[in-house]
Amino acid sequence: MQTFPKIRRFETLSYLPPLSDEQIMRQVQYILDKGYIPGVEFSEESEPTQHYWTLWKLPLFHAKSTSDVLNEVRSCRSDYSNCFIRVVGFDNIKQCQVLSFIVHKPNQR
Repeated sequence: MQTFPKIRRFETLSYLPPLSDEQIMRQVQYILDKGYIPGVEFSEESEPTQHYWTLWKLPLFHAKSTSDVLNEVRSCRSDYSNCFIRVVGFDNIKQCQVLSFIVHKPNQR
């Protein structure tokens, strides 16, 4: 049995290569299809014990298309290229975050 090399892994989808914009759009489409509210967050560190990330802007309550969210990811990426950036999905029924995945790691894109 072969194991993965010992490198740092981050959250959901971390065993995959960096996501392209098309792949990010497919994940965001899933968020929108489920009725979750997308948001973009960033942080200088991604330690497992760090639970508080900075919200890029208010959650995108009225986002209807993946391009709305991707534009916010790109804006955040251009302003905070030295930070980890993730997209999160909030469930307004359960009142909690139900999914998140990292879309940018520093010094990788």
